[in-house]
Amino acid sequence: MVTQADLDLSKHTVVTDERVKKQKPFQRLLIRPEIGALFGAIIIFIFFAIVAPPFRSPEALATVLYASSTIGIMAIGVSLLMIGGEFDLSTGVAVTFSSISASMIAYNLHLNMWVAAALALVLALAVGFLNGYLVMKTKIPSFLITLSSFLMLTGINLAVTKLVTGQVATQNVSDIQGFDSAKAVFASSISIGSVSLRITVLWWVLFTAIATFVLMKTRIGNWIFAVGGNQDSARAIGVPVTKVKIGLFMFVGFCAWFVGMHLLFAFNTVQSGQGVGNEFLYIIAAVIGGCLLTGGFGTAVGALIGAFIFGMANQGIVYAGWNPDWFKFFLGAMLLFAVIANNSFRTYAAKR
Repeated sequence: MVTQADLDLSKHTVVTDERVKKQKPFQRLLIRPEIGALFGAIIIFIFFAIVAPPFRSPEALATVLYASSTIGIMAIGVSLLMIGGEFDLSTGVAVTFSSISASMIAYNLHLNMWVAAALALVLALAVGFLNGYLVMKTKIPSFLITLSSFLMLTGINLAVTKLVTGQVATQNVSDIQGFDSAKAVFASSISIGSVSLRITVLWWVLFTAIATFVLMKTRIGNWIFAVGGNQDSARAIGVPVTKVKIGLFMFVGFCAWFVGMHLLFAFNTVQSGQGVGNEFLYIIAAVIGGCLLTGGFGTAVGALIGAFIFGMANQGIVYAGWNPDWFKFFLGAMLLFAVIANNSFRTYAAKR
């Protein structure tokens, strides 16, 4: 059944499409959210290909893609949340929380790894739901709500792990039933010729494709852009703002769970203190990819490119033989470049 909200959103989309059609192809290209990141990615790739000969090998590209994918999967969820006008500062430790939950449930309750993973997913979605619910019901900025979640999850990860295991790492779960099949899904490798490609790269691309389809081709995608652009206006035309935003926080929780399962099955054990600070990498990838801090603008493809830039910088510095302490400086410079470039492109296109 077509509702009035659907008709209003359709009219808005038609008007927007007509404006876009009147622009020249080059103008439409310049105002794409990911265009600045794309130029930056090309420049960085050429740069490291010149200064670091090992960077050119297929094996090096596989390593870069793997480093990008573990950031990129989370960046997809974070980018959709940012398009919806919210932040989540608990994502880094939420990944670790998911890993620890699955590990402890399986080891201490003697459950199959798949059952433990499913229960960990319930916990990850519950954290996302709680974040979204509190943001919408209290009207407190998501920055503060999720900062609180970050601190609480950090404490839970460390305190519970030490309480149960007597150390800061979880027990090895490699001999628990279901581990091998779960590892094949979350942490296996695929041979392409002489190159071994981690399966997270394929999941990363698949999640990006699905997120792009949802954003660009579905009513839910229209709702996400609407609530990020103007929450009050979106609610006035019938968009279920609360459900959309809670759903976005839960999707971030799902992404955190997925990356957490990869870490658990790739390394068999989890350090309770890891993940702190990674939330900024996910946000940086999304912002480099064209997401605005004010919401209502961005793409999943842009987040993919932003994560790829992270992977190239992370591994390129190593292949070039430079001091890795420069990595954060390089990443910050790329963030600044991407933000300025995206803003310049949009301003130029608007004046043409």
